[in-house]
Amino acid sequence: MVAIVVGLMPMLGWNNLEKLRQTNGTVGADLLVTCEFENVISMEYMVYFNFFGWVLPPLVLMLLIYAEIFYMIHKHLNKKVTTNQTDPTRYYGKELKLAKSLALVLFLFAVSWLPLHILNCITLFCPSCENSVTILYVAILLSHGNSVVNPIVYAFRIKKFQNAFVKIWKQYVCCTEDPHLHGRPSFRIDSKERRLGGNDI
Repeated sequence: MVAIVVGLMPMLGWNNLEKLRQTNGTVGADLLVTCEFENVISMEYMVYFNFFGWVLPPLVLMLLIYAEIFYMIHKHLNKKVTTNQTDPTRYYGKELKLAKSLALVLFLFAVSWLPLHILNCITLFCPSCENSVTILYVAILLSHGNSVVNPIVYAFRIKKFQNAFVKIWKQYVCCTEDPHLHGRPSFRIDSKERRLGGNDI
């Protein structure tokens, strides 16, 4: 719900329409607009509302939470090792591996989105500064690429996701049946055969 509200704010009126009307040559008599991101989207919305309101605070909060998680896991691992050498550390080892995977997702999110938001801040706070169009396009591609990165990270770092991706790949891309599922009787078919067998008796 928050994402819907935040995303719809420009359509609800927080945009550059009035500014475009006051700028000669940008908007013609028929209100045609040169469709460039910085022309139509308000930088005040992108920086103050979007970045400072809904991106930066959750990112800082998540970094603090992960720092606490890593501290607690390392504390428990060290405690296990010092108090009882024979006590296995598999549980906290798995927790540490999972925490590292999720922290990697958070790191990639920051790397993907911060460049674009930093460029937006430069545009707002330093109007005379010229941003390179190439850098802007790279930042936009990074922000869109973040959606592609997460499933790849899950597939390589988390075993259950990796197994699920392999099964999907084999079944729907390679068109090969899973040997574990092959030959396994269907519950419905099995129960139907039992009913038919019972009626025959």
